[in-house]
Amino acid sequence: MHRSDGCQHFMRFIATPQLRQGVAVGRPIGGTRYATLAAIDAERVPLHPMTIRIAHVNLAHGYRGGERQTELLIRELARADVRQVLVARRHGPLAERFEDLDIEVRTVSANRLAVTRATRGVDLVQVHEGRSVYSAYLRSLLSRTPYVLTRRVNNPIHDHWLAHKAYRQAAFVVAVASQVAEVVSAFDPSIRLRVIYSASSGLSVDAARSAAIRSAFPGKLLVGHIGALDNKQKGQEFIIQVARELEETHPDIRFLLVGGGDDEAMLRKMAEGLQNLAFTGFVGNVGDYLAALDVFILPSYKEGIGSILLDAMEQRLPIIASRVGGVPEIVHDGNNGILIEPARPDQLKAAVLCLYGQPELRREFGANGERIARDYTAEVMGKRYLDLYRSVIEDDRSGRLSPQ
Repeated sequence: MHRSDGCQHFMRFIATPQLRQGVAVGRPIGGTRYATLAAIDAERVPLHPMTIRIAHVNLAHGYRGGERQTELLIRELARADVRQVLVARRHGPLAERFEDLDIEVRTVSANRLAVTRATRGVDLVQVHEGRSVYSAYLRSLLSRTPYVLTRRVNNPIHDHWLAHKAYRQAAFVVAVASQVAEVVSAFDPSIRLRVIYSASSGLSVDAARSAAIRSAFPGKLLVGHIGALDNKQKGQEFIIQVARELEETHPDIRFLLVGGGDDEAMLRKMAEGLQNLAFTGFVGNVGDYLAALDVFILPSYKEGIGSILLDAMEQRLPIIASRVGGVPEIVHDGNNGILIEPARPDQLKAAVLCLYGQPELRREFGANGERIARDYTAEVMGKRYLDLYRSVIEDDRSGRLSPQ
């Protein structure tokens, strides 16, 4: 396909046959014991029930990508009749999301001893955020209950003796991308590692509501970002900067920031006077907004994998995203999107203009992304975790799961 000169800077990636088919390829880590569970390898088979009880621990204050992934896993395991307990922060949003499921919800403060007490009476503890690994570690010392920790961010782990003990004691540390696994391995090569990729959310779309959103921007290229307004992670300041630079030269491009967060007031102040950028605040119908967009952008400073990208890919959206964390494992430069360096608004602007001028390229990227996203469903993720839980319980009961 012909690509205009404005895109040549970005078309560095030569798509291999594997990547054109949506294969996720993990990068090896020298000397590290971990397995890359690429989503493409997951068989499309039903989950099977297992006679164990799992406690999920997630004490997040809000409801962001990690909490969405926690919910997706719990719901997928519920389909397999797995008995589950959720240990969540008292008055937090996650605790309120399971009224339709037959699971026990134990709400606690952030006190580590309270979390340890709340994980009693189960066969395995699944920790979904790093702060609670110490409570799971204490539970394992008290009752020999094995635990699995999912690591969703690529931040370096604080080099402390207790952190080494807690991570080594885990039956497995699950990384949501190969690059996240590299960070964990660099912290301590003796940690037992697996890679299980995050899942798309399978968001529903109300066609009428999505059309209504779209109708507010007639004849415009709608470039959108969905996520918590957390500028130190997501780099939303660069979206505002690019919108300001393009306001006069390209009045038919509109930018939409969907979501709320701690930095909303600051970002709104930064965007004062702009007529080509809008904020929605927090919304519940994320799928309707995704379906209304033409291009999805994620100019983050850091990401574990950026699971919202999978949701955008499900909606056949071309992607512009920072080359950080595990993002390049799902956004293949020149195949389903354009990768830019973090904190480079000039590259973000050039990428937006590249896709602005080429509707056929947008469609090609969108179709490729949708094919890739098929291999990152909640069903695939749930099967991977269930297989891992089975192996941990079997090894624990047979005495093969020894402390590190």
